[in-house]
Amino acid sequence: MRATAEANPNIALIKYWGKADVELNLPVTGSLSLTLDAAPTRTTVALDAGLDADEVVLGGAVLSGRPAQRVERFLDLVRAASGRTEHARVDSVNLIPTGAGLASSASGFAALAAAAAAAYGLDLDGRALSRLARRGSGSASRSIFGGIVRWHPGDDAASFAEPVDAPGLDLAMVVAIIAAGPKSISSTEAMNRTTATSPFYAGWAESTPRQLDEMLEAIAHADFTAVGELTESNSLRMHATMAAAWPPVRYPTAASVALLDATRDLRADGIEAYATMDAGPNVKVLCRPADAARVEARLAEVDPTADFLSARAGEGVRLIDEPAA
Repeated sequence: MRATAEANPNIALIKYWGKADVELNLPVTGSLSLTLDAAPTRTTVALDAGLDADEVVLGGAVLSGRPAQRVERFLDLVRAASGRTEHARVDSVNLIPTGAGLASSASGFAALAAAAAAAYGLDLDGRALSRLARRGSGSASRSIFGGIVRWHPGDDAASFAEPVDAPGLDLAMVVAIIAAGPKSISSTEAMNRTTATSPFYAGWAESTPRQLDEMLEAIAHADFTAVGELTESNSLRMHATMAAAWPPVRYPTAASVALLDATRDLRADGIEAYATMDAGPNVKVLCRPADAARVEARLAEVDPTADFLSARAGEGVRLIDEPAA
């Protein structure tokens, strides 16, 4: 059996930062994201009874060490659920840089979850597939769905993502790729260090649910300004929490700050734009679709060495072909 699936990255507007349960990837707080219509991951899972171990290829390179073990552990979950024992060949291609804080793990494990579930014969609805994807990468639970997506905290059964209706709200995002290489501190290490040592983390955990409620209210009223302001505020709070950890976790670079300042200047010039950053130096700017070209042009003036990706709301995970023997 083999199956191929494709999933898009999502960018959190209300962030996930901190685990209530490391093994199950259960978040301390809920989160909310926008699935993009660009830069998908495509993954093929092919079962082979002749293999003694799983084989994992990413972008044409055979993975080993921890990255390969992460995929193998995930496939063990799928095998346990399906009752099958065959190992698999996994061939995956990311169109977004890997490990750079650009949600490659979200799209990657969402695509892997869908392809592996199909190849091993699991019949999962969206909620169950989201719970499965969460075990590989927390944010992958959100890439199962398109558009605006909310991920719930709670126990294993309750922690899944689901789409949020957003009538009248049309969003675009300009992604400024300052550094495409892997970040210096992994998200997992940074998250663990922050939760263990930052004196601000308790405040983050307490305030984020309130911001999530405010965000849902803003979405329900198609209030773009409130959505943007909450997006930028939540991101700045997360990075302040990380900066207070010890040793400090500081992802923004001088180039990042220049783009944050440029986003503020765009607002001063009457173009509504709001910046957000995840675990990495790259900057994402939320704006209206009609303003995306002007936002990208202004950011490119500030940093002509950056690469840019403009996106709108995208679809959820999808199978590219049906499983076949």
